[in-house]
Amino acid sequence: THSGVTSTFFRSDDRFMVRTDGPDGLHAEFEVHSTFGLEPLQQYLLPLPGGRLQALGIAWDSRPETAGGQRWFHLYPEEQLRAGDRLHWTGIDQNWNHQCADCHSTNLRKGYDAATDQFNTTFSEPGVACEACHGPGSNHISWAGKADGWEQLATSKGLVVALNERREVQWHGNAHTGTARRSSPRTSNHELETCARCHSRRGQFSEDWQPGTPAGDAFRLTLLTPELYYTDGQQRDEVFTYGSFLQSRMHAQGVTCADCHEPHSGKLQADGNAVCTQCHAPARFDVPTHTHHAEQSPGSQCTACHMPTTTYMLVDPRHDHSFRIPRPDRSVTLNVPNACNNCHEDQSASWAAAAAAEWYGPPKAGLQDFAEIFHAVDRGAPGSVSALSHLVSDLNWPAIVRASAIFRLRDAPQLQSLPALTLAMKDPDPTVRATAAQSLATLDPARRSQQLTPLLSDPVRLVRMEAARQLAGAAENQLSPESQHHFTAALDEYIAAQEFNSDRPEAQAALAALHADRGDSIAAAAAYRRALDIDSAYTPATVNLADLLRAQGSDSDGIILLRNAIERSPQDASLHHAMGLALYRQQQVDDAVAALKQATIIAPADARFAYVYGVSLHDTGQTAASIRVLEQSLAQHPYNRDLLYALALYQRAAGNLPAASQHAAVLLELEPDNPDFAKLYSW
Repeated sequence: THSGVTSTFFRSDDRFMVRTDGPDGLHAEFEVHSTFGLEPLQQYLLPLPGGRLQALGIAWDSRPETAGGQRWFHLYPEEQLRAGDRLHWTGIDQNWNHQCADCHSTNLRKGYDAATDQFNTTFSEPGVACEACHGPGSNHISWAGKADGWEQLATSKGLVVALNERREVQWHGNAHTGTARRSSPRTSNHELETCARCHSRRGQFSEDWQPGTPAGDAFRLTLLTPELYYTDGQQRDEVFTYGSFLQSRMHAQGVTCADCHEPHSGKLQADGNAVCTQCHAPARFDVPTHTHHAEQSPGSQCTACHMPTTTYMLVDPRHDHSFRIPRPDRSVTLNVPNACNNCHEDQSASWAAAAAAEWYGPPKAGLQDFAEIFHAVDRGAPGSVSALSHLVSDLNWPAIVRASAIFRLRDAPQLQSLPALTLAMKDPDPTVRATAAQSLATLDPARRSQQLTPLLSDPVRLVRMEAARQLAGAAENQLSPESQHHFTAALDEYIAAQEFNSDRPEAQAALAALHADRGDSIAAAAAYRRALDIDSAYTPATVNLADLLRAQGSDSDGIILLRNAIERSPQDASLHHAMGLALYRQQQVDDAVAALKQATIIAPADARFAYVYGVSLHDTGQTAASIRVLEQSLAQHPYNRDLLYALALYQRAAGNLPAASQHAAVLLELEPDNPDFAKLYSW
């Protein structure tokens, strides 16, 4: 029993059954179609109409009873889930066909038909088999069976993708450092990207992919964003290894997955610390003088300090693969976790930092030293844009760090960041190029056309798609006839990517935004409505459709749309914010201010909501209240330009010149060359 709902597991003849609350909220009996997963937990797939298989939110803990297993448990114990919620087992985020199947099956075809809203999902094998990594196997069978012409296949054994980049590669020890070096540089990403297809947090946009081809032809890797990773790049949400590994010194030195993992069994190449001492001299590193813990103790394990675990799905601890040196000092300064306090929970981060400093001296420079830059830019601190721009341009940083830095430049003044972004569009890494293209959305059409046209012919599909998307609309009219040809082909790829995911509201909203930018408001509205048909609680579609209706002169219809959405999702701050803006345009000022206030109550940390609410208070003559709201938000966001500018104006008008000058001075420190800020300060 969970959240007032009792679920019962039983057998009926030879069928496995569950009685639980269904899509209408009423109890019903559902047959278990499949067991999904093996250890440390098993979920169960239940069929729903339209060919859907849905993952039940109650799982079986398959660990031994001595480890706390052999029990049913709910995967969302803190949530009060009901039918209609995205995380309820009947919801869109528990759909196996889209969310799970590609990584857990071989040769999957999702088979979604948008016209009928039906899935016809097929696969060759219900698990990860040989062809998932090596491609089609018919030639390998011919080689193995010595069929006609098999001699021509001897070198590759008939494998489409041999994943043999490590052949004849050795790791040679270095007596000075105690750490081995690769005998020759890694020149291919085939093995890494084949593993990354599933061992990464990514979005899929095509089934037209085979191992050995660029991952960017079918997948978009998620970046080091605040909701997924801590500021220093440690895993926060469920990110599945690859994004962490790309940050590591081991990746930079040419280590690949199979150096540590036997790919066919999934087991480590050696037990315990022995997997690390393949390359790191045990006499130097696997001793108490290095670990400062007794031999064979938990703290003496390499992974305890350099690969700390985070537990996902309540029972599944997973190692962070960024292989970082523990930095408890960053827990003090940046409020991020550290491996020391994972075990020493009764001690403070300052205690751990002092111990680490005593044992090892000052922290050494490393590939995670972007942490302080990201922390500064996330706060909007002075000088952070310049530091971030230098990071983007420095190829010594891991590509995922450079791409994540570009992502953080999206809100920076374009003139400050444009030189770095221009350079990034020629970066050797496709994720960096694609992110750079994405970041130019606010450039004027002529400059966008000039910057992005070369990327329309990029060898990687993701880059071409992003370039075409940012050119769509006014900028596409600036293209030459030859570039128009490349643009059309790349835009077709972008549209196909959204249509592949047409079972998701995000893809429909992306198509709607594309139609809107190209001037087709009818198609845009239809796509937004389709997104809401798929998931009525998908707020971005509601807000953007309401804004589209406003542009069409139907603001009142937008208000009705927002009001209905608020009834369904009363705790969604963005809906109240959008309602406030719409009511303001209708000159329903009191109701508008009340709606804007409600958005700040629900999301008090959102600076944008606080800014708009503060401005509305000022415009309705409530200057003191306005200043109070803005100052409270500024305490959380001390370098927010909108808050600072409004407060400088309002404090000056209120006669509080010292406060006004202080805010204006911070603005000028943030952007010394901004004439508006200079003028404001001169007042």
